[in-house]
Amino acid sequence: MNRSDKSVSSMPAAQEPVERRKASRRRTLKAGRISFNRAGVIDCQVRNLSPAGALLEVAGQVGIPDDFVLVIESDRLHQACRVIWRTATRLGVAFAA
Repeated sequence: MNRSDKSVSSMPAAQEPVERRKASRRRTLKAGRISFNRAGVIDCQVRNLSPAGALLEVAGQVGIPDDFVLVIESDRLHQACRVIWRTATRLGVAFAA
């Protein structure tokens, strides 16, 4: 049997990742600010956005609390957020109701 005779169907099927978001997000690239404790501000990039949350990119996690206000001046948005997950340079946040 040569390599071309092997059946592709014998390989396991790839599983799709489970989508857990309540609303689908649209890609974006906007300047934002993480605002907390009335005076604390950290710049960020908003990488995607939905009515329920956003993906934020930051230089680092140091000093970013679990709850803050996301400010996107270009959209005149001031939205209370809660961090759902973190990596070294990204935050997944849900908007407070």
